[in-house]
Amino acid sequence: MAGTLAACGSSDGGQGSGDSKTVTLVSHDSWAASKDVIAAFEKQSGYKVDVLKDGDAGQAVNKAILTKDNPQGDVFFGVDNTLLSRALDNGLFQSYEPKGSDKIKAGYRVDQDQHRVTPIDTGDICVNYDKKYFADHKLEPPKSFDDLVKPQYRNLLVTENASASSPGLGFLLGTAAQYGDGGWEGYWKKLKANGVKVVDGWEQAYNEEFSGSAGGKKAKGDRPLVVSYASSPPAEVVFADPKPSTAPTGVAEGTCFRQVEYAGLLSNAENTKGGKALLDFLVSKRFQEDMPMNMFVYPVTEGAQVPPEFVKYGPQAKGPETMDPAKIAEHRDQWVKSWTSLVLK
Repeated sequence: MAGTLAACGSSDGGQGSGDSKTVTLVSHDSWAASKDVIAAFEKQSGYKVDVLKDGDAGQAVNKAILTKDNPQGDVFFGVDNTLLSRALDNGLFQSYEPKGSDKIKAGYRVDQDQHRVTPIDTGDICVNYDKKYFADHKLEPPKSFDDLVKPQYRNLLVTENASASSPGLGFLLGTAAQYGDGGWEGYWKKLKANGVKVVDGWEQAYNEEFSGSAGGKKAKGDRPLVVSYASSPPAEVVFADPKPSTAPTGVAEGTCFRQVEYAGLLSNAENTKGGKALLDFLVSKRFQEDMPMNMFVYPVTEGAQVPPEFVKYGPQAKGPETMDPAKIAEHRDQWVKSWTSLVLK
């Protein structure tokens, strides 16, 4: 989810889906895949892949809903469990069960009666910390949601706007899961009183405000705590030159919320045949094993191998907060509205 590699394939403004030889994938800005993997799909299927990146996940989903009658592409990738009901309720996808989807782990499957979306990857939204800052200040990094409101962590945390950003919304849902319907607002009052900073999206929070990331160091970010992903520490190692022996950032495991991302065939896709072929490919072993080092997410299919950097620097959280998609659907909009008036006003 923190990948920054360029999109692969042609770039004709995303309008190539009428051409039966082109299949257009609409996604968020963090989409990335290895060129040889995309080339393998193009050779095997006969379709050229055109990728249209459309902002943060929340923005991309909203835009896809607004343009659903005349979609920008054939397949949408990147709607997650925090926003899934919004996409389904608005009729964004048509039914298709990709070949190979029987290998998707049972815990990630949803919408099994209609197959409008297919799980593609998973990750944990968690608070990351700057190891050097905490070592220099002889301060233990926070381990839990409870820790974040303690005085020693005042003015240290930056998070994303829950109304516009996928990790920001995931963090809000994590607090709602932890403290319940009657407790999460009181928790955010304490967090606000303790100096939490809110910015628009992940790029700004992680690469500008956070002191522990390579981008944040260059930007002279001064917040040593950030809402990001459990897989962000291995990204810091992989992209560093020279590579450090240990990750410069760590994860507060008691602050994690499990995120699952889905893809689906857009309801009014022009190239449905190409879209189906692309969805088949997204659940294939080749693509599933390519994802971790490009988008820093975990595969969801049985037998897909995880790279050693993930095992060493970014293991999945052992007990992340989760929430039933039906509960998210029922409460999300009201929670976001309440959060906005509480935290941003």
